[in-house]
Amino acid sequence: MTKKELRIIYMGTPEFAVAPLQSLVEQGFNIVAVITMPDKPQGRGRKISGSPVKEFAVEHNIPVLQPEKLKNPEFIEELKSYKADLQIVVAFRMLPEIVWNMPKYGTFNLHAALLPQYRGAAPINWAIINGETKTGVTTFLLDKDIDTGRILMRQEIEILDSDNIGTLYDKLMEIGQGLVVKTVEKIIAGDTNPIPQEELIDKQTVLKPAPKIFKEDCRLEFNKPCNSVRNLVRGLSPYPAAFTTLNVNGKTLTAKIFETSTEISNSKLEPGKILTDNKSYLKIVCNDGFLIINELQLEGKKRMKIQDFLRGVKIDC
Repeated sequence: MTKKELRIIYMGTPEFAVAPLQSLVEQGFNIVAVITMPDKPQGRGRKISGSPVKEFAVEHNIPVLQPEKLKNPEFIEELKSYKADLQIVVAFRMLPEIVWNMPKYGTFNLHAALLPQYRGAAPINWAIINGETKTGVTTFLLDKDIDTGRILMRQEIEILDSDNIGTLYDKLMEIGQGLVVKTVEKIIAGDTNPIPQEELIDKQTVLKPAPKIFKEDCRLEFNKPCNSVRNLVRGLSPYPAAFTTLNVNGKTLTAKIFETSTEISNSKLEPGKILTDNKSYLKIVCNDGFLIINELQLEGKKRMKIQDFLRGVKIDC
């Protein structure tokens, strides 16, 4: 079978899913349809807009399906009509078995972690939050459970100390699009050897989950080591952003924290105490030193470097 003969349905929604789709199209693979989320209000004006994947598909004249419910009989019949040999999922939603088990070659997913580690909705965030020094991307065949299917391919990447969720997202998006193409090429060549994830888990393996990030997960707690607090900032910057509260000009306000550094110290000060000269620095006591705030955003204000921020406010310590 050639790349033109293999009929592929692609499923995805955000920007992360556009890059693999673009690579497949540019390299001449036969994408017969795209499935994405229904249009929804976006931005300050709440204008109804399509997903990034839909926008790409429309630009390239690829049929787009946007089912509200994936078990809807009309959708299932329409899906069958495309006679797909393979389905590819990148940043979409959980599929019912009637959908993922439909094609001859099954359905594979691109996951932004080195499975079996970091199964779940936010693998990039949690890898940084937990202080990992490496991560990667994995393609695997879907089954009944979330992120547990047999592994097709993996590719590893280093997490730099300077990385945050924004920079690592971009790096994984780049290598992910290449891995999707390589995986499809292996399927066409009949050169796959899917590996059960259980074979990569031994008695010493501690599996780390990657659940969805909620607002309370973003609150900074300073009774922890400096590097742990800094990793939370890195793992949430620039979005959704870690936050704390500051007493500014006599008011208690929420501040999103985007960039920090650390100063290890044997300080006996209480964790959470704020130190500042109200000119050039702002640091907060942790249990083994100080978290130095380099860039932040006060509620209702723009994101600022700390020196610019301190020019216009007074921090009450």
